[in-house]
Amino acid sequence: MTLKKTLLGLSLLLPALLAQAHEYSAGQLHIDHPWSREMPPVAATAAAYFVIHNKGSDADRLISVSTPNAGKAELHEHVHADGVMKMQQVQDVLVPAGGEVKFEPMGYHVMLFNLKQQAKDGERFPLTLTFEKAGAVEVEVAVQKDAPASDKGHGEGHAH
Repeated sequence: MTLKKTLLGLSLLLPALLAQAHEYSAGQLHIDHPWSREMPPVAATAAAYFVIHNKGSDADRLISVSTPNAGKAELHEHVHADGVMKMQQVQDVLVPAGGEVKFEPMGYHVMLFNLKQQAKDGERFPLTLTFEKAGAVEVEVAVQKDAPASDKGHGEGHAH
C-alpha cells in the first residue's frame, strides 16, 4: 500500500474514531467517553454515563454535576429495595485511589431534569463534573442512538 493510500485511509477513519472516543483528565483523574442515549423529543429527562479512573494515591469525590442544557442535574444510583429496582439520588460518589467508578445503565448515572430540548444522535452537550479535590472538569457528552458496545447488555429503563 502506498503512503498516499494509507494517509487517505487514516483521514477517512480518524473522524469516526474521534467521534466515538473522547477522554478528559484533571490531575490524577481520567474521565472516559461521556455519553447519553438519544431520547424522544418529548422526554423531559435524560441520563449521562462515563467512567472515572483515579490514577492517584488519594481518593477523590464527585460532589456535583451541572449543565446549561437542563434545569437540574443530579447524581443517582440504582438500588434493589424490597425486590424492586429503583433509583435514588446520592450526594456524592467516592472515586477510590487507584480505582475506578463506572457511571453506566443500572448503576451510577447523572440524571438530567427539565431539559431545554433533547439532543439528537451525533450531537454533544457540555457537562461539568465537580470533584472535591480535582475541582471542576468540563466534558462533552456524546449523544448516541445506542449504548457503546462495552455497555450493551445492561438494562436501561429509568423509573422515577
